[in-house]
Amino acid sequence: MSAETSVSGVAGSATSARDFILPDLGEGLTEAELISWLVNVGDEVHVDQMVVEVESAKSVVELPCPFAGRIQALHANPGDTVSAGQALLSVAEAGAVSNADSGSASSEASVTDADSHGGGANLIGYGASEPKARSTKKRSFGTKTSQSDFTAPSTTAQAAEPAATPPAVAAPPAPASEPPVHTASQPPAEVSVSPVSSPIVRKLAKDNGLSAKHLPGTGPGGVVTRADVLKAIDSGKASPATQTTPATTSTEPDSMPAGGTADRDTRTPITGLRKVVSERLTKSRQEIPEATIWLDVDATELLNTKRALEARTGEKYSLLSLVARFVVAGLKKFPIINSSIDTEANEIVTHGDINLGLAAQTPRGLMVPVVHGADQMSLRALRDSVSETVGKASTGKFGAQELSGGTFTLNNYGVFGVDGSAPIINLPEVAMLGLGRIKDRPWVVEGELTVRKVMYLSFVFDHRACDGAEPSQFLTFVAGCIENPISLLPEL
Repeated sequence: MSAETSVSGVAGSATSARDFILPDLGEGLTEAELISWLVNVGDEVHVDQMVVEVESAKSVVELPCPFAGRIQALHANPGDTVSAGQALLSVAEAGAVSNADSGSASSEASVTDADSHGGGANLIGYGASEPKARSTKKRSFGTKTSQSDFTAPSTTAQAAEPAATPPAVAAPPAPASEPPVHTASQPPAEVSVSPVSSPIVRKLAKDNGLSAKHLPGTGPGGVVTRADVLKAIDSGKASPATQTTPATTSTEPDSMPAGGTADRDTRTPITGLRKVVSERLTKSRQEIPEATIWLDVDATELLNTKRALEARTGEKYSLLSLVARFVVAGLKKFPIINSSIDTEANEIVTHGDINLGLAAQTPRGLMVPVVHGADQMSLRALRDSVSETVGKASTGKFGAQELSGGTFTLNNYGVFGVDGSAPIINLPEVAMLGLGRIKDRPWVVEGELTVRKVMYLSFVFDHRACDGAEPSQFLTFVAGCIENPISLLPEL
């Protein structure tokens, strides 16, 4: 059953089916990528049953259906970008007779708006009351971490966009000099363009000098999809509305001189998490007067202590968890480092809790999950929390709560085989500590040259929050703990 049919059925009868719309995702997020369906057309579902998995710029979540009944239609495919207020699926109420197969010519497709089902309400049980009769007027939807030197993979959605209007009959637009002629067999010229249901697709086309409605659509009913726009961009195909604009055509790939390399280039839209990371990194660089200091540290005793601790307890301890314990002690000793900047109030906010962020490379890209209340944990509890957080990085499926509320970030880029870096501060925090690789290096011990396990520490801080004294003292404190772990005992 096509998406167009099911939407028409809803418009024709308020009791035949109800649409589950993508709710307000919070934190200013207005769109998400559909990862996978957990149900199929024809399945019976109950209230609050998980039916779809979506990925926002913050996290990957499963959404529960607020209705009970039989799945009548799925309005998007895996890989599609959907906007808040857009219908995800239609559910026919138990015992209701579907109008989808009636073929009624009087039914006009209408797009579900956010108000018809209380858009922005809670996921669990929203829209439980009977929906209001919807207008048949056609509407369009509004369009709408952490930092290190990692690179995040990007993916381009190739699936079809959901259909929100009836299939349009393709016909060439009438000449500008004479009005269109309407006959019984010819649709009006205003609907003789390709339907475009997604505001994201329209915006992508507009940003690249194209008119989405003039592109051929490959989606259900001729709907123009993101893939269609990307194909037009790559091929340098301008729409009739933009072909005569010199400024637009001059930047298209087909204007490249013969023998150019444009045909070998690959264009990847900056969307989703990559877009959020890019915006935050840019804002951090523009807004923060940052300074970086670094120190090389003899980590030989740290490795010895790790082995002794594991032998004594029979448990495993990662170097990251041990350094995290030193960092927590340092933040308690120098609380200004555990701060953030409130730019609106022009204030430095020194946090009472230590919520330790761990920069992690995930399949989704760079993320900074947070260990909340790290200052209240024992070494064993902190080790377990760090281990659990690092384990989740292999999938990148962190909840929104796990990615928010950080007060300081620890970045272990040594796992990538590099010695050091000048990391970008994770807004709105004021500092970040980076750990480089551990490597055998010549080192002087008690006047004798020997080989030791040496690592580099890179520390970047916001000069608005503090000057050089506290950051230097914090860094040397952590370095002292690494070089002589027993020195931390008085701090415990």
